Amino acid sequence: MANHASAVKRNRQRITRTARNRAAKSTLRTEVKKARTALTAAPKDAVKLVLTAISSLDRAASKGTIPSKRASRVKGRLAAALHKASKAA
Repeated sequence: MANHASAVKRNRQRITRTARNRAAKSTLRTEVKKARTALTAAPKDAVKLVLTAISSLDRAASKGTIPSKRASRVKGRLAAALHKASKAA
């Protein structure tokens, strides 16, 4: 339990930021999952979903929701999978 005003404020900020980050991460994971599913199911339609996922990853990394290196790694893997899927199709 916080014992002074600044600690109370920091606790309020922590709760707000945690909720915001949790929602953003949930949305991000959903978009990445949709892109990966589209890559295996319909590679021709996957381009739009992959670009949306990459945009979301960039946004989350710029806001500090996820580490920038993690965003870069996931983007690279999505791009490689898209290249592989488009090559096979």
